[in-house]
Formats: sequence, structure tokens, C-alpha cells
Amino acid sequence: MAFLLNDGTSKPSFRKSYSIEYGYKPRKRTLIADAEFDREQHDEEQHKHQHQHIKHDEQVKEECTYTILVTIKDKKSASILNLINTFSRDGLKVQHMETRPTVVSPDKNQSSTGLDIFMEVLCTDKLMDDLKRDLFQSDSKFIIKNIKTHAATLGKESKETNNENDTNDIIWFPMSIWDLDKCHHLHTNYQPDMDSRHPGFSDKAYRARRERIAEIAFDFRHGDVIPKVEYTLDEVKTWGLIYRQLSKLYPTAACKQHIHVLEILEKEGGFSEKAIPQLEDVSRFMKKRSGFQLRPCAGLLTARDFLASLAFRVFQCTQYIRHPSSPLHSPEPDVVHELLGHVPLLSNPSFAQFSQDIGLASLGVSDDDIVKLSTLYWFTVEFGLCRENGQIKAYGAGLLSSFGELQHALSSKPEIKLFEPETTVIQEYQDEDYQPIYFLAETFEDAKEKLRIYAKSLKRPYELVYNPYTQSLRILDNIKVIHDFSAELKLEMDVLEHALDRLHTNGINFKVVS
Repeated sequence: MAFLLNDGTSKPSFRKSYSIEYGYKPRKRTLIADAEFDREQHDEEQHKHQHQHIKHDEQVKEECTYTILVTIKDKKSASILNLINTFSRDGLKVQHMETRPTVVSPDKNQSSTGLDIFMEVLCTDKLMDDLKRDLFQSDSKFIIKNIKTHAATLGKESKETNNENDTNDIIWFPMSIWDLDKCHHLHTNYQPDMDSRHPGFSDKAYRARRERIAEIAFDFRHGDVIPKVEYTLDEVKTWGLIYRQLSKLYPTAACKQHIHVLEILEKEGGFSEKAIPQLEDVSRFMKKRSGFQLRPCAGLLTARDFLASLAFRVFQCTQYIRHPSSPLHSPEPDVVHELLGHVPLLSNPSFAQFSQDIGLASLGVSDDDIVKLSTLYWFTVEFGLCRENGQIKAYGAGLLSSFGELQHALSSKPEIKLFEPETTVIQEYQDEDYQPIYFLAETFEDAKEKLRIYAKSLKRPYELVYNPYTQSLRILDNIKVIHDFSAELKLEMDVLEHALDRLHTNGINFKVVS
């Protein structure tokens, strides 16, 4: 897992995982579930901070929040699990955890083999002393870099009211595409080495393979060339099986935008059943067509980080492929889902704008709104349907990468509702079987307009605008910034006006529709 440190951020705390002991048993991982999980953990944290006294053995034990920076000499998942087990054994409550590769001095010609782990834990002084003792006695597997108290003692300075202007409620979000290096937050979740239900749980070779591929995402920084993965014969065989099955359905089931781009990808982008395309090649293709680009990730990101990436036209993309024992189903996003489901539509300028609009709407909003936007994303980008020449077609990536659900969605079994954001965001979803309800967009342009209207209803004390030249955001929160922005818009409107004048001069009449 990679939880890169966000300096100065305020994110929902991490304490639990989607593992068996917490009762999470879905058929597949979903962005909505992650968003709901984050919200619940955040609510739980705030609830605990309302308690004023903690009694133990008839004495009041004061709990403090400690920040701890520990270095693990070995990046392997087993070392991380050992550390987590140590914390659990000592009775500490882990509220937040982030990891990143240990930074090696630039003047040293070597790569990092260690892992820095930043944690926020709630515990008493005695429990912290017990933890220090256990870590120091761990055969030097762990190196404590720093431990400090950074929060007021509970029970003496807890707050009774919720102040919307409290700085604790400020939610960090990336301001430039470079800040996405900080958006690698993953839950310890439904991974092959963490959950016995995963098809690859008992396959040591597959688990090791996943770890090696994950290292690419862990080490990647914006601006890097995405390293190639040398896929095995079995992996290519799995890809080819799925590719052939889906290719039979696309002509009658997929929307025309998906079919059009996939045809170009087969001619220019290296798409075929014989080889798994490399992310760098695909990313360059997308960049030329819609401005979107791929960034490798090790698994399903937290909802807030994933949606934030879309705001910069970046799609966080896995490189591993599902276990060969289960080629027709994956409980988590894999390279089949990403490349066959998402890439063709993200290469379409109109759909790319719709995806970016969802990302922009998510920046700085509440946990409740993140859940709603994740639900909207689920029923559109993942499982959306559209109308085309009087027929219903699929544009959702979850449908276009799963022939079973694709056939189900276009049958007479599910209920089809017209896409209206206010209704869509509160619709319950299904993660244990095929969806009983799908939402139909008349056109992508219609969906974009409805989304923009809905985004205006989200509570955020400022407006954001994306600058494609610098790939950064500007907050429109004062007169000077708004004046500068309006001057830029005027220049663009002048260009548009001159273009219309030229058309009129050439005898072409053109009506601008607002």
C-alpha cells in the first residue's frame, strides 16, 4: 500500500480496512464504498473527540494524538503487516497512515529499499512507552525517526460545537498536476495478500508479481516516463481471452464513441488480443486526442484522491491483470478494466470534459458530497447508458469491460432511469450482483450540462477554474483574481467574435447557442 504524505492536509482518518474481520464482503471493490468508508471513519473520529473523559482502573487516563515516523528497511507487505500487528497488540488506535519510499540523499548513487511510514495514533503515555519498547526490540526491522505529541489532551480541550469556519474542517486538495504525487492514498483493502477471498490469495507467485508491478506506481512521480511491464504468457493469454469475448459484443452494445476510438487504438495504439498495451504508449495517444493522461497506481485509490486526479485530466491506472483462475471477473480494477473500459471514452474530448467536471466538483467538498459524487461517477462513468439513434448503448467502463454485465444491462431485466444528478447521487448501488438500475443519458452534452448545474449546489465557499496551460487551479475568491480571469475570457471572446466575422464575410451564417 502507498499512502504518500500530504503535508498540511486534513483527510479522513484511517483506522480499519476492508478485510474480513470488519465484515466487508462485497463481490467487487467500488469507489462509493471507499467514499462511504472514509466518511464513516471521519464521523467516528469526530464522535470520539466529543468524549471528555476516559476511565481505566478507576483513574482518568488521558489520551493524546501522536505523530510517528517509522522507517521499515524492507518494503515487503509482510513488514508492514508486522508493524500494524505491533500497534494493534500494544492497544494503539491508528487514526491515519501514509507511506512513501524512503528518501535517499541525491548525492548517493543508490535506490531506496526502505519505506517511511507516517502514522497518527491515539493512545496514553504508557501505551506509547510500550510501543517504543517493542519497536526497539524488533531486530532493527524498524527505525523510529520521530515521535511527538501534536494534539490537545482529550477531555480538557474538546469542543462542544461544530464551527464551519474551524481550520480543522479545511480539506486539502491538489492545486497543480504536480501535487498528484501526494494523491496515492490506498486503504489496506481487498488485495491478494490481505484477504483470503481474493483469487490470488494462495498463489505466492501471483502475489509476488503484484508487488513487483506495484513498485512502479510507488516510485512514479509526475513527469516520469511510465516504465514498461513485461507481461507473462499467462497474463497475455488472459488478456486475449477477454479481448476476444468483448470484441464480439462491442458492435451492437457499445456507444459509437467507444467503437470509434477503439478502432483507432487498434490501428495506432497497439491494441490487439496478442499483447497488453503499455501505459506510456496509451497515455501519449490519449494526451493527443483529449488531453487526458495515465498515471500508474497500485490499486483502487481513496475516492477523494481518485476524483481529484480527474480534475487535472489524469486517470490513475492499474498495470496488473486479474488472476488467471478468474479471467471473467475481477474484484478490483485491473488493466483490462482500465484499457478496454475507460481509455476509449477518456480519449473522446466531450466525455473527457464530463469526467474532468466531476473531478473539479469534488475538490474541497465535504465527505457527504464525495459520497454523492462517487455515486454519480459509479452510475455514469462506470455503469452509464446512453441513447443512440433510438437505441440504448453502453458507455460505462464497468459495462464495457464485463461482457456478463454488458449483456444484462441491455436486456429487459434492469430498470432504466433518465440521468438526473439529484436522483442519481442518492441511488443505492449493488456490488454483489449485476445492477438492478441503470441511468440513461440522452447525450454526453446533456449529461455535462446537468452535472454543471448540480455542481453549483455543492457547498464550497469559492469557485475553481482549471488552467490547461499550467495544468493548475486558480481559486476565484477575490476581486483581483476574478478581474484577471475576466480579462483572459475577454481575449478569448474577442477571438471568437473575429472568427464569426470572418465566417460572415465569407457568406456563412452561424448562430451561437448559449
